[in-house]
Amino acid sequence: MQLDHINITAPGHLLDELRDFYRDVLGLTEGYRPTFSRPGYWLYAGDRPVVHLIESDTGKIRNGTAALDHIAFRSRGLKAMKSRLEDFGVGYQEFVVGDIRLTQLFVTDPAGTRVEINFPDEG
Repeated sequence: MQLDHINITAPGHLLDELRDFYRDVLGLTEGYRPTFSRPGYWLYAGDRPVVHLIESDTGKIRNGTAALDHIAFRSRGLKAMKSRLEDFGVGYQEFVVGDIRLTQLFVTDPAGTRVEINFPDEG
């Protein structure tokens, strides 16, 4: 089994800002999305739509006991990503996990979702 995608719901007025964040700041590509009843976007890493954005259904109440803490991407080009985040005015936290030679950047998207970006063997 492998993770296929994440789905983020948000109010309609926030969809474009979320799309821009994942596309322009994190470098995903906006691509094909089938026709659904609610507006949204699919953002791709290579040929896979890994982030689905959809307008929240305000009439639907979601109940649950779990919470999503963050989503994570594996990437390359740590210095370029840090520059990109700074250019867009996106604050980040940087952590180095020395035991496994991994540098992590944590950012928050416009809807409040924490995003971890992992850079193996960089840093």
